[in-house]
Amino acid sequence: MSSIDVLDMSFTYEGSADEIFSHVSFRIDTDWKLGFIGRNGRGKTTFLRLLMGEHEYTGRIHANVIFEYFPYPVRDLSAMTCDIAAEICGNEDELWKIYRELSLLDLPEDILYRPFSTLSNGERTKVLLAAMFIRDDAFLLIDEPTNHLDMETRAIVSDYLNKKKGFILVSHDRAFLDGCIDHVLSLNRTNIEVQKGNFSSWQQNKDYQDSFSVAKDEKLRRDIARLEEAAKRSADWSDKLESTKYGTKNSGLRPDRGFIGANAARMMKRAKSQQQRSERAIEEKKGLLDNIETSDKLKIQPEKHFAKRLLTAERLSVRFGERDIFRDLSFELMAGERVALVGKNGSGKSCILKMAAGLMQVQEGSLKTASGLKISYVPQDTEGLQGNLREFAQERGIDESLFLTILRKMDFERSQFDKNMRDYSAGQRKKVLLAASLSERANLYIWDEPLNYIDVLSRMQIEELLQDSEASMLFVEHDREFTEKIATKTIRL
Repeated sequence: MSSIDVLDMSFTYEGSADEIFSHVSFRIDTDWKLGFIGRNGRGKTTFLRLLMGEHEYTGRIHANVIFEYFPYPVRDLSAMTCDIAAEICGNEDELWKIYRELSLLDLPEDILYRPFSTLSNGERTKVLLAAMFIRDDAFLLIDEPTNHLDMETRAIVSDYLNKKKGFILVSHDRAFLDGCIDHVLSLNRTNIEVQKGNFSSWQQNKDYQDSFSVAKDEKLRRDIARLEEAAKRSADWSDKLESTKYGTKNSGLRPDRGFIGANAARMMKRAKSQQQRSERAIEEKKGLLDNIETSDKLKIQPEKHFAKRLLTAERLSVRFGERDIFRDLSFELMAGERVALVGKNGSGKSCILKMAAGLMQVQEGSLKTASGLKISYVPQDTEGLQGNLREFAQERGIDESLFLTILRKMDFERSQFDKNMRDYSAGQRKKVLLAASLSERANLYIWDEPLNYIDVLSRMQIEELLQDSEASMLFVEHDREFTEKIATKTIRL
């Protein structure tokens, strides 16, 4: 067992004024199964790239392991899967081990003898992980492996990773993290922390620490107000006493100036002591709330439609070439329902969403929407986004002020507003599409894997929003916890 030591490390992208990391230091063991969590745009992928030596930084990173980044860049998708696996493990004599790994991932051995381009997203993820874990000298940096994976595949991959050791895993899927990590590296607002446990234990400790900090902040706030008021009274009494030293005779006697002066000095000393205690409390209060992640409530603006039945599918079928994707699917979506489409990758879920949104023609059967139905659609893909947010809002025809306000609530910094969207992280681009949808007044919201790349706190915001909403929805999402909380009806393909 060895360690990875980060010492006084700082990093800023060239030409940018935004500091990503500032003098951070921590140590992690290379045997740990480490979950790396933090809000979108905080620098999780950037840190993995720093470990890979792809950027220059100040400070020091010391490690006696070879870092390997997932997803592995496959240059020739038409190559045979076995050749790609051999390239990854770097030693064909070791390739026999991949059969063991494939069995752990519930994959047949003959998958190695198919072109990589024919593999589904889930199969590609499994094969790449299997090949990368063959290497005994590699420490894997696994960057969001769950995106586009169905629930069943996520469970298999999580169980597989739980049998391994020595990796850093970036994921926002709470159930996935709980199934395979034993430590958490959290990228907070002002620092980086390492903690033993899984995501749930980290979240529980974080909630406790936040509650403690808020309570202490409120107590110190009250103490400061009380001490400052007491110091003011003591100072006022001291000034009044001091002023009586030079008064007139009382009953023929002059005031005892020494006694009065001593009392006034005691009162002034008390006032200064109270002021010092107040200053110490103010100093103690500093930074208490710095790492509390605030998440203002989001709002959605659904419009009621006069029809009770918004969407009707009857004997719907989709076929690609000679292959039936699904056949004779019938269902209804009533006003106020949130309907989840659940199934393996390739079962046709996205096809149904695109047909409902009018982006794909119905092949067989029928899919009818209510007359005049307003639809707000969030696609899976974010790669086409470019230009700045204000231009995007104008092109989309949404209220710019509302749109930017929603993004701020989802932890978008104002400094990001004027940047080109192609320079955003994948999570930030997905938030742009979600914020645009939340800005639209629609009768039906159709969301295709809306949580891909979205950080955990934003997922919780969206869950809270939808649970309190009467919006009608048709959606696909492989985050089990989100789907179980949000769906009022589930259609399995």
